[in-house]
Amino acid sequence: MLANKLRKSVLQSAIQGKLTEQLATDDKIEDLLKAIKEEKERLIKEKKIKKQKPLPEITEEEIPFEIPKNWRWVRLDNICIYLQRGKSPTYSDIKKYPVVSQKCNQWSGFTLEPAKYLSPEVLEKYSDERYLKKHDILINSTGLGTVGRVCLFKTDSKYPIIVADSHVTVVRSTRLISEIYIKYFLSSPHIQDNIEDMCSGSTKQKELALNTIKNLLIPLPSLAEQKRIVEKLDNVLADIDELKANEEKLSILQKNFPDKLKKSILQSAIQGNLTEQLATDDKVEDLLKAIKEEKERLIKEKKIKKQKPLPEITEEEIPFAIPENWKWVRLGEIGKIIGGGTPKTTNLEYWQNGKIAWITPADMKNVKGKYISYGKKYITLLGLEKSSAQLLPKGSILFSSRAPIGYVAIAKEEVSTNQGFKSVVPFSLNLSLYLYYVLLGMVDIIKKLGTGTTFKEVSGSVVEKILVPLPPLAEQKRIVEKLDKLLADIEELKIE
Repeated sequence: MLANKLRKSVLQSAIQGKLTEQLATDDKIEDLLKAIKEEKERLIKEKKIKKQKPLPEITEEEIPFEIPKNWRWVRLDNICIYLQRGKSPTYSDIKKYPVVSQKCNQWSGFTLEPAKYLSPEVLEKYSDERYLKKHDILINSTGLGTVGRVCLFKTDSKYPIIVADSHVTVVRSTRLISEIYIKYFLSSPHIQDNIEDMCSGSTKQKELALNTIKNLLIPLPSLAEQKRIVEKLDNVLADIDELKANEEKLSILQKNFPDKLKKSILQSAIQGNLTEQLATDDKVEDLLKAIKEEKERLIKEKKIKKQKPLPEITEEEIPFAIPENWKWVRLGEIGKIIGGGTPKTTNLEYWQNGKIAWITPADMKNVKGKYISYGKKYITLLGLEKSSAQLLPKGSILFSSRAPIGYVAIAKEEVSTNQGFKSVVPFSLNLSLYLYYVLLGMVDIIKKLGTGTTFKEVSGSVVEKILVPLPPLAEQKRIVEKLDKLLADIEELKIE
């Protein structure tokens, strides 16, 4: 994202002295370093802080980039009055003393919500310096993915004593330094892009050692310049955050747009709004008559059983208006609804030697295009005879009726399915492509017909009663041609 690149660029520019103007009126950096030294010596003398071990001199080889003349490279511990890891706590259900963990330290800021609580009995083992204070900086110090995350500690009047656990390092600078400037430095790409290289330990338990943090080189400007940098960054990063939020919204829109557009186009198609209605088309009654005759022939030849009459369609059931030359029909009037089945596990040889794809809803998940011809398992004709599964002819429309409801595909060749389907075998295979698109366009409507507690399922008796808008055959062909082209174009819009 552009916002993330901008954030990195701005932070890096800031710590290199390129974001703000250098002013001749600023105090000399040497005066600030002298004041810090005197402040620390005073605190040591008053026994408010402990004397620190001398840190190594900074060498030319260590310096990573150029800084302005009135800036100085210093080690982080040299400008801190306390820099220490938290302690491994003993937890308690008594919610009195929160313990800050890595989960409390997020890039979005500090939060006590995930904090656990310290056992009151062990509080005496914590010196006052371990109590977190306003202006403290917290660094996550273990675990790849969280290590290096930085935030400012936020006090909470509800809890006068808050401590850190051993996975968090506390950085407490002298008051002569802007802690927000240090926080921005630790958040910069100079640190964050190299954090893994600074760590030791295994991949699963990367650790940012205390000594590594103490010895970090930090480019230090005068206090006035630190304040200008912080003020500039506060303003610029707020704008970048707004840009990021807008980018994320746009990304969601771009990701969801193809699917929403697809739904809209399918809806237009099955409402008769996508293509022109032609007076030269045959009447839809002629198509229905031909379907009825084909159905009667199949019954006579005992290829299908005679169905119970389906209920008459009422005005209240009709979900939307369709053109005058179209008709609402029930799905069971124009096709046979067939459920699937599963052979017994003792018949495994039928899986191993089979040539007929036995398809489950999981096989439908990654189907590209309209057709399916394969699954993870295959079955023989003999295997089908020993199960409730049936052989579905080429051109059948497979519709997953549970776990989940709504996958649709056309059988490219003879297939069978498990019981998670209610497939449609049209009485005229000329209907297959159009019915495929109808079911695809009505998925949201059909899902609402599902019942059940553990998972929703649409029964065969419900599927056969589903209302289908039926145009003349010539109009169906125009709709299919139009949808084939439009939906192929939409697929190209998708962002992986």
